[in-house]
Amino acid sequence: MAPLPGLTRLFEHPIVQAPMAGGGSTPALAAAVSEAGGLGFLAAGYKTPAAMYEEIKQLRARTSRPFGVNLFMPQPPAADPAAVEVYAEQLAGEATWYRTPLGEPDQSCDDAYDAKLAVLLEDPVPVVSFTFGCPSRAAVDALARVGTVTIVTVTSAAEARAAREAGADAVCVQGVEAGGHQGTHHDDPHADGVGAGAGLLPLLAEVRESVPMPVVAAGGLMRGDQIAAVLAAGASAAQLGTAFLPCPESGAHPLHKRALSDALFVRTELTRAFTGRPARGLVNRFIREHGPYAPAAYPQVHHLTSGLRRAAAAAGDPQAMALWAGQGHRLARELPAGELVGVLVAELAAACGSPGC
Repeated sequence: MAPLPGLTRLFEHPIVQAPMAGGGSTPALAAAVSEAGGLGFLAAGYKTPAAMYEEIKQLRARTSRPFGVNLFMPQPPAADPAAVEVYAEQLAGEATWYRTPLGEPDQSCDDAYDAKLAVLLEDPVPVVSFTFGCPSRAAVDALARVGTVTIVTVTSAAEARAAREAGADAVCVQGVEAGGHQGTHHDDPHADGVGAGAGLLPLLAEVRESVPMPVVAAGGLMRGDQIAAVLAAGASAAQLGTAFLPCPESGAHPLHKRALSDALFVRTELTRAFTGRPARGLVNRFIREHGPYAPAAYPQVHHLTSGLRRAAAAAGDPQAMALWAGQGHRLARELPAGELVGVLVAELAAACGSPGC
């Protein structure tokens, strides 16, 4: 197993709770995971800098143990604004059905990145991770100077090399099995379709052979023996998201939690339907009807559909909600987060002979 000194001093067990933007991650969830010996994460995506800082303060009030904060990297303008307009016309019927207007797509594309980074430099946290791109060397160096460990989400060996060149302490290797958004640095619509993305284990091997740096493995991991497998393959820790969604501390909508084990939702797929970027979710009516026509336009499509998703949730209708989930969602267990960490640690020990392999 590759050493990960910057992170291993921050947790007892090699279990990282994935940052889940959109409500899944909460201070209560992150605190429970950290208190149990894992590494909890807050998701700053879609939040204002003030809201992010408020969650950090709430988390610190719950635990003195280390935790992380995830930032979304700024995104380029939509390549084809006309395609967004066409998609909006297609969604007009949804707006009528749910009695809510479509959102304004032409909002900021930077997710207040600079302001959030400034907050994290002014009042540092133990770990900061990045999704949808690679931070600059200057940003990574600035975080290092205040004692923050940095992790960059990658989906290819090339992205891992970019993270190393930027000076990141580690990479989070995200396999295509993962729920929610694929953290690709550059969204390429030509890569959509069957066979898009690499599975976690082959990607993990490719990254480790290409880039000599510590790795956190993510994608479809739900059991302790799966954690043991990625540790044996060279990862230093495993990141789990869907596994923590059903926990009472999770902020996921109750309909979302129930859908993970509902026989009505038989599979997941990558879709642009809700946000304009590939994201894995439980296949529902909205994905079936609109996924094939959704343009590559993030975050414009996210803004466009945000009101529809909220209205569907308010109406108790999961068929138009973004039910993000990894391929292992059927293995989800409705346990308190701290208890789930304990179960995973016991399974890990049974699989490899010691709690940390």
